Amino acid sequence: MEQLNDAGPSGVIAQLGQMLEDALSDNYIFTATTLWHYWEGLVTTVQLVCLALLIGLILAVPLAILRGSRRRWVKMPVYLYTYVFRGTPLLIQLYLIYYGVVFFDGFDISLGVTSVHMPSIQETWLWDYFRDPFVPALLAFVLNTAAYTTEIFHGAIQSTPKGEMEAARAYGMSRGKMMRRIILPSAFRRALPAYGNEVIFMLHASAICSVVTLLDLTGAARDIYARFYAPFEAFLFVAAIYLCLTFTIIAIFRQLEKRLLAHLKPLS
Repeated sequence: MEQLNDAGPSGVIAQLGQMLEDALSDNYIFTATTLWHYWEGLVTTVQLVCLALLIGLILAVPLAILRGSRRRWVKMPVYLYTYVFRGTPLLIQLYLIYYGVVFFDGFDISLGVTSVHMPSIQETWLWDYFRDPFVPALLAFVLNTAAYTTEIFHGAIQSTPKGEMEAARAYGMSRGKMMRRIILPSAFRRALPAYGNEVIFMLHASAICSVVTLLDLTGAARDIYARFYAPFEAFLFVAAIYLCLTFTIIAIFRQLEKRLLAHLKPLS
C-alpha cells in the first residue's frame, strides 16, 4: 500500500492494472455468463446516469433562470428545493422515494357529506412503472442532479459580465432575447468545469442503486461475490470499469473546455 501511495498517477494506474491482471489470471469467476452479467450492469448504469443527467439538465436551465428572479415568491421555492436536495444525502433521498413514496398508503379526504379517496401509487397506473427499481432510482437521481445543476447554472448566469449585458441592451435586445443570445450561451461555457464534476459525481453515486435491488455495476459485482466468494476480484473489476468511464468523461470535458473556453486563456 505504501508503494501504491508513493507512486505517481501513471505508476498508480500501472500497479492497478497489474493487480487486475493478476486477479484475472484466476479466471474461474470470469466466464461468459459472469462477463455478460457485468455487461448488463454496465448498460443499466450508463442508462441511469445518462437519463438522469439529460432530464436534470432540461429541468435545471429554467430553474436556474427562476432562481435569479427578483420576485421573492418565484425564487424562494426553487431555493428551498435546491437547499433540501443539496443538503441531504442522495442515499437517503433514494430510500425515501423507493420505500416512502412508492409504498405510501392511500387516504380519504372528507368534504362535508362526501369524501374523496386519494389512491396510493399501487392503485394507479404509475405502479406499472414504479414497481421496477429503475424508475425510483432515476427519479431520485434526476431530482438530485437537477438541484446541483440549477445552482451551477445560477452561479454562471449571475457571473455574466455586465459589459455583455449593457452591449445587448444597447442593441435593443429584450430580456428574453438577451437571455437566449447572450447570457445562457456564455453561462453554459463558464459552467462546464463545474458541470463536468457533477457528471463524474453522478457516475460514482450510481453505485448506491444496488441497495434497492437495481442490477447496476455494483449490483452485478455483489451477485458474483455472493456466488463465488471472491470479493476482491469481483469489485476490483468493477473499479477498473468505473476508472475507465471516469477517464473518458474527463477527456470529453477537457476537449469541450479547450474548444469553448479557449478565449478565456491568457495570451502568451
